[in-house]
Amino acid sequence: MKVLVLGSKGQLGLSLRDHLSGTDHEVVYASREQIDVTDLGEVEEKVTEVNPDFLINASAYTAVDEAERHWEEANAANNIAVSNLARVCLNLECWLIHVSTDYVFDGESQLPYGEFDETAPRSVYGETKLEGERAIQSSGCSYIIIRTAWVFSEYGNNFLKSMMRLGRDHEELNVVADQTGCPTYAQDLAKAIIIMMPSLVTNPSYSGIYHYCGDEACTWHDFAVAIFSEAEKQGFQVPRKVNPISTAEYPTLAVRPRYSVLDCSAIFGSFGVSPSNWRLGIKQVIDDLNL
Repeated sequence: MKVLVLGSKGQLGLSLRDHLSGTDHEVVYASREQIDVTDLGEVEEKVTEVNPDFLINASAYTAVDEAERHWEEANAANNIAVSNLARVCLNLECWLIHVSTDYVFDGESQLPYGEFDETAPRSVYGETKLEGERAIQSSGCSYIIIRTAWVFSEYGNNFLKSMMRLGRDHEELNVVADQTGCPTYAQDLAKAIIIMMPSLVTNPSYSGIYHYCGDEACTWHDFAVAIFSEAEKQGFQVPRKVNPISTAEYPTLAVRPRYSVLDCSAIFGSFGVSPSNWRLGIKQVIDDLNL
């Protein structure tokens, strides 16, 4: 099968490259510099030229706080571009696999969110990602929307790498302890996508929204403690204290969901994909950083 990966320089794009390289798929990788997904004419021309069976959209505007200041840029990447891709995929009869976010929910639940629970984003980032989802659903194309959360990896900028950097330079750190979610190792997400693809060829009824994230809920503080525990085992400098603080003590431009745990039972039931083992993911990333 022929696969086009957009957002090839990001965490998920690079993780997909790691795993697709060991498959029989013919894969084309494109960055935003190579295909401007906000330009419908360019999308039509360049995606049609590739003519993929699957288009995996791993590109997005993910600067959550900056999105509050730059709505147009966030909307262009997270909504308009996604609408363009869905339109072209419909014309090419190509599957669109698109990655969305836990930020489409308001975070007021006390139970893990299912795919059909009410959405109510509280940030520009969440709003634009939800609009992108709606554009796909209304397009008529065959699609998989995967909502995920707290993505980390060996690549790019993410919470784990920020903690490792800060841990080298500070004796003490403060980390938010009243927001709960599920960290997701990008390599596991990439593997999940690749596992899903063959089933989509034979079972087009699987088209829809699925949740995929870590196998264990935790706070950002819990996540940081787990990172430093593994880092210390491997000889890295870590802070002497990691203090739990409230969201109110660490104000940000964008409102984060207080609780954004996702129920991953549907993706397991349909595709046999298990949640991400984020503790093992931490070890693998730190192993890589230790090379």
